[in-house]
Amino acid sequence: MIPIHHGLSDLAERYDAFVIDLWGVLHDGVRAFPEAVACLEQLRAHDKRVVILSNAPRRAAEVAARNAELGIARELCDGVMSSGEAAWRHLARRDDPWYRALGRRCHHLGPARDRGMRDGLDYDFVEDPAQADFILNTGTLDFGDPPARYDALLRAALGRRLPMVCANPDLEVIRGGRREICAGTIARAYEELGGEVRYHGKPHPEIYQDCFALIAAPARGRIAAIGDSLRTDIAGARAAGIDGLFITGGLQGEALGADAQGNVEPARLEALCAAAGEVPTAALPVLRW
Repeated sequence: MIPIHHGLSDLAERYDAFVIDLWGVLHDGVRAFPEAVACLEQLRAHDKRVVILSNAPRRAAEVAARNAELGIARELCDGVMSSGEAAWRHLARRDDPWYRALGRRCHHLGPARDRGMRDGLDYDFVEDPAQADFILNTGTLDFGDPPARYDALLRAALGRRLPMVCANPDLEVIRGGRREICAGTIARAYEELGGEVRYHGKPHPEIYQDCFALIAAPARGRIAAIGDSLRTDIAGARAAGIDGLFITGGLQGEALGADAQGNVEPARLEALCAAAGEVPTAALPVLRW
């Protein structure tokens, strides 16, 4: 049985450091969760190291600034890492053969709020995918877009064999109680057509190395990742060799039949984890102390 705890205080002494998801755990894109903020305050009071790890397709500094606007103060963590930051660094450095093979002309598929991903990059950004050498995918153009909106673009890109950089592997997110698709859904559709995609972010283990560097990471057995997605947070923790603590009242709360407080029936939790092939170390209804 997967143990379900009321709060993180039950588990905190097992760990020296935490890698904490953002959307669905600390905020919902509209407001910070008061209990989660209070939990961060307690972690700092207990001298725990904390990195906030987000699959946001934006630079880490932008994510930290937005967190502060929502009420998650910068001093409540040792650092912020994002999938967008990881993608930007690779695009800037071209530090492996895959990136060195990319051309200069990039079509950016994403909303205006993600334009910061272009800053400081030595590429020619083109509006027409037919003129591009590759695609930088940061997500949908508008909130609430259906996947079908991008079918024609993806088929045209496939015809030209354009590689795609996906700066957010998430399939969906809950923004203010409403589900919306993310860049990962578009990237998966492109792969299913036969397209080539390079992902950055959870659950890929590379980004956890970036997190560990921010906290002078202790032994892996003393680090836990906290998140609300079995597919990204718990699978990513396993790939990185650290414990995974699953928030049941977040992204997968509906599938679990969670109540308003995030509480679930243990049997439903077991069944969902078995179906996903992921077993968290423990579960919490929400992030609270």
